[in-house]
Amino acid sequence: MKNSYKNMTEQELTAKRDALSKEYLDLRVNKVLGHLDNPLRARMIRREIARINTRLTEKELGINKG
Repeated sequence: MKNSYKNMTEQELTAKRDALSKEYLDLRVNKVLGHLDNPLRARMIRREIARINTRLTEKELGINKG
């Protein structure tokens, strides 16, 4: 899971980040309403978004292009 973003293009990473952000927003709303099935999913999504942001920053700066 952690290494699955290395071969993705910037457009794919951006699309994945947007989808995860929407899912995270939905989870936050459901948490307030009390209808959350898996409370740890929010943490996992936050971390995935952070990994994607890191890969995007690395590509932008030209660090670790592999």
